[in-house]
Amino acid sequence: MTKRIFRAISLVALSVFLAALVLIMGALYSYFSHVQRTQLRIETTLAAAGVAQSGRDFLNGLETTDYRITWIAPDGTVWYDSQTDPEKMENHLEREEVRRAAETGYGESVRDSETLLQRLLYAAQRLPDGSVVRLSCAQSSVLYLLLGMGQPIMLVVLLALVLSLLLASRVSARVVEPLNHLNLEDPLANEGCDELSPLLHRIASQQRQLKTQEEALSHRREEFDAVTVSMNEGLVLLNPKGTVLSINGAAQRILGIGQGCVGQDILVLNRTLEVQELLEMAFSGRHGEKTVTMDGRDYQMDTNPVLYEGAVSGAVLLIFDVTEKKNAEQMRREFTANVSHELRTPLHTISGCAELLCGGMVKPEDEGRFHEQIYAESRRMIRLVEDIINLSQLDEGARDMKRQDADLYALAEEAVRSLSPEAEEAGVTLRLSGQSACLPGIPQLLSGIVTNLCDNAVKYNRPGGEVEVTVEDAPTAVTLTVRDNGIGIPPEHQSRVFERFYRVDKSRSKAVGGTGLGLSIVKHAVMIHHGTIRLESAPGAGTTITVSFPKEEKQA
Repeated sequence: MTKRIFRAISLVALSVFLAALVLIMGALYSYFSHVQRTQLRIETTLAAAGVAQSGRDFLNGLETTDYRITWIAPDGTVWYDSQTDPEKMENHLEREEVRRAAETGYGESVRDSETLLQRLLYAAQRLPDGSVVRLSCAQSSVLYLLLGMGQPIMLVVLLALVLSLLLASRVSARVVEPLNHLNLEDPLANEGCDELSPLLHRIASQQRQLKTQEEALSHRREEFDAVTVSMNEGLVLLNPKGTVLSINGAAQRILGIGQGCVGQDILVLNRTLEVQELLEMAFSGRHGEKTVTMDGRDYQMDTNPVLYEGAVSGAVLLIFDVTEKKNAEQMRREFTANVSHELRTPLHTISGCAELLCGGMVKPEDEGRFHEQIYAESRRMIRLVEDIINLSQLDEGARDMKRQDADLYALAEEAVRSLSPEAEEAGVTLRLSGQSACLPGIPQLLSGIVTNLCDNAVKYNRPGGEVEVTVEDAPTAVTLTVRDNGIGIPPEHQSRVFERFYRVDKSRSKAVGGTGLGLSIVKHAVMIHHGTIRLESAPGAGTTITVSFPKEEKQA
């Protein structure tokens, strides 16, 4: 602030001085120019009187050093010139001052010299015989005067500059001195600062507001700590640089972090690779989820970015103990594998019965019923076995399946074409819309996702219902949407429909030939492709399932 005041005062002082110098020089130049013109006119009158009385004798005896005298005939011929041979001079009848003198008796004119450092003043007076006597003199221009007075002017400018700087320094110091000694702890206690009174009142008001906000923040933090301290799940809040802002006791215990970790970098406190990858995803604006094994237990870690005005301003790390859940999933996978093997024996038995029927060993009146029942049961059991085997492969990450670029729209088109007869039989309209959308993945699994979703939408619909399949291609993801207006799913069942063998309506599921594994297969296939699946449904209004696949291929 001192520098700004200093510069302002210095510039004002110099500006005033330069303006005064220009005005004084202009006034003096105007005054002396007027005096010189008046003197030239007087000298011209005297010279004209002498020539009119004595003629050339007056001119020959006249000594001229400051003025140039020219005697011009009525026809413009030069009779006499004090500096140049008259015979070499051109006709002067058209010269401005000569023409005016011939017309009015007296004339003046001004012409600049070629160097622009001088101006030539001309004055002419007509004699009784019609001839004209002209006098001229040189007048210095403003530029010439400035060059001539350069040294004294520079001395005055230097003196004014020094005085201006000294004055500006003292004035700026006196202006800023009260500001440097303000009591900001109690702004209203400052005295002798009437000009600063509005500022001091504003500071006092701001301090009151900050104190109120600080108390409110402290109260909220106490509430937040009271809630998080009793959580079994770990919770960590981070700033954009990865510094710990808040951490509860469960997170400290799980990550092996001691007290006093707030304010430190999380990657310094815990160097787990999975934690580092999750935080990188969060700071890039994406949701991250990984299962990590630490100290013999399994933990699910979720990271989410904290966005403010479209920018990442921090991250939240949630840690769940999923050991029991993972054990249950493991037991379920083992059960599925066992069931798949156990079902092969009855399947072969049913096939053997079919062979007996074909050999004519059953009474003719019972053949139709046996054919129908055995065939239906065999097809249902075969589908169950296939689903179980597929689910087991998905549990292992589908490592034996080849990944390649696939067109999801083409796969959906094939699925719609294969399910069209079944949809017509059920009285359901099946439609496909969208555009070609390629993504890296496993074509068999992608086709299974579309087929299972469409098959469920047709089976759990009503006569006259509709199923709309949409494929959308976005810059970063491909989205598949299967929407129907069928029976819908009650809210209490929506969170469990992706579990294995879970059926909302068991009687209807068996009637339509469902195995209870379709949506579980879909969920695992989507997870293998690092996609997301979202379900929206209401009883009697239908169901909408949206699957989003990222275009960027990742390592499973």
